Amino acid sequence: MGHQIHSKMKKLNPKAMRESYSETTEIILPADLNTNKSLFGGTLVSYVDKISAITAYRHTGTAVTTLSIDHLIFQRPVPEGAILTLRAGVNRVFKTSLEVGCKVTMQAPKDGIFEDLHVCTAYLTFVAIGENQKATSPVPVFGETSDEIRRFEQALIRRDARFKLKETMVSHK
Repeated sequence: MGHQIHSKMKKLNPKAMRESYSETTEIILPADLNTNKSLFGGTLVSYVDKISAITAYRHTGTAVTTLSIDHLIFQRPVPEGAILTLRAGVNRVFKTSLEVGCKVTMQAPKDGIFEDLHVCTAYLTFVAIGENQKATSPVPVFGETSDEIRRFEQALIRRDARFKLKETMVSHK
């Protein structure tokens, strides 16, 4: 199925996922810590939102706004002095929105941790904003590797789940 989607989308002049990848690093300082002496969760959410917005903006070439952040689960505390690496990429484009996946890893050299440890993964939905502050259609995206095609296909599953959850919540009001 991924190859059918890939060949259909080529006619629409889509961008390859690699064209909008973004990566950044942050060092965790004392001002970033909560009362448990680990990274304040809201600070991490801010970092994730920022790098993901940059990725969406890089892909669309228009202003974007965050619509939702899904499935952000903190896997481990992040201590002072840790180095965070945030990597983000567009997973899929829909009519006026796009999903960006962001993976956060850390190294903690002062604690002897030099390999990348998984901190969290999040999926953010952005709306592309065009003229007159109206939603606009972003250019489609396609994957070139098996991992990118998997991410592309899973983004639709997550979107369907979001819509189903929304319907369930509305029907239970």
